[in-house]
Amino acid sequence: MKPTHAPRRQGDDAPSRRGRPPEPICETAGPTHRTWLEPVRQRLTGSGLTLGALVSRSGYSKTRLSELLRGKGYYPGWEITYSVIRALDLPVAPLRRLWMAAALEADKDTDWIKSRIRDVQPLGREDQPVAHLGLTQAMWQPYTAYAQAFLQSERRARQVVGETFDILWLTWDAATATSDTTRHAWLLLRGRVLALAPQRPDGRPDLRAAAFSTVVQADIPDLAERLHRIDVLARFFDTITRLPPDQMDVTVLRYLCGIPAAAVPGIVGLAPAITHTLDHHARGALNELCPDSDTQE
Repeated sequence: MKPTHAPRRQGDDAPSRRGRPPEPICETAGPTHRTWLEPVRQRLTGSGLTLGALVSRSGYSKTRLSELLRGKGYYPGWEITYSVIRALDLPVAPLRRLWMAAALEADKDTDWIKSRIRDVQPLGREDQPVAHLGLTQAMWQPYTAYAQAFLQSERRARQVVGETFDILWLTWDAATATSDTTRHAWLLLRGRVLALAPQRPDGRPDLRAAAFSTVVQADIPDLAERLHRIDVLARFFDTITRLPPDQMDVTVLRYLCGIPAAAVPGIVGLAPAITHTLDHHARGALNELCPDSDTQE
């Protein structure tokens, strides 16, 4: 069995030259696999370590590490993955969750996953950054509501939100180095949700299915009237996705998710005056694009 975390040689912590970026990720790597592989590659490039230095720290050959970093061949076991993330001083807990999700995506069964995890003895408890924990607790509900509006499935919504916060933990240093961590987190969440959402032929997200779960139509007893109302709402929701991204976000949060206006700025990471203006312009645009609909309803 390969060592999971080989001792570091003297001088490894101060590499003399920046390492060459690894070759591109293989096209065969699945999207969830890329979710954890990209932060690992970014950490390696940013660390300045060469592949040879990573060999010394992890105890694995250049060939094995090169294949892992490219997502080439078979899905990597947890032992070699763990050795690399420990060598790069990345948090283990979020990466293990992402690794498990990607293993399922790669058609690995739960017995295989559990067996690979049992092969590795963790080094002990690691503390989640306090600010990251606070952001997770504050944003979990509105992020999930936004994701569910596009994905329709609560399970899928919770999964993408959990993965978003795990990615954020993996890249927390970069996130806190931005001008606004809340805004950075929101853009990460939005990007992941829209990447998974059904698409219209022109590339817009398809929000029409949300019309089937609105409270308004659910309270209409007459079936014909209910179906008519669903059709009207579906066309109206489709119009929402024609708005500029920030206007769309504010509209979805306010009117589909029922988030109070005062809470929206803190969720999307924009000033209250800006979100008010976005809301105003969005309502005006929707009235022009869909004049027969009641935007307040």
